[in-house]
Amino acid sequence: MMSVVFARSRKYLVVAALVLTTGMHWAALQTVAWTTMLANNLRTQSVSEAVSQTFDGEHPCPLCNAIATGKKSEKKSETVSPTMKMEFPPVADKFILISPKSFFNFTREELSANSSCSRPPVPPPRNSIV
Repeated sequence: MMSVVFARSRKYLVVAALVLTTGMHWAALQTVAWTTMLANNLRTQSVSEAVSQTFDGEHPCPLCNAIATGKKSEKKSETVSPTMKMEFPPVADKFILISPKSFFNFTREELSANSSCSRPPVPPPRNSIV
């Protein structure tokens, strides 16, 4: 039972790490912010006005401001890492394939599934009295 709990928690930790490293948490928070803004705007405005005001960028909510601040505060790597050039040893210009000296031809009967199938051995009968 405990191993199932640990297995599930490991899966959730991997998903959480992937979400955080790819920046999907900002997208999820922005979706929540837009949904909340749209719901609040629909209470007082028509649908077209509410959608326009929600997504125009001129009327950010406090959560949108917090998301923008959080995105800016994340430290992006300014330094460009030097590209590592893979170096391979020099090779000949032409490749020559040589066939093996010994070659064995299989017959059609040896390659069929029926030739290799045999019935499994029958186990001996078990004693009913132990």
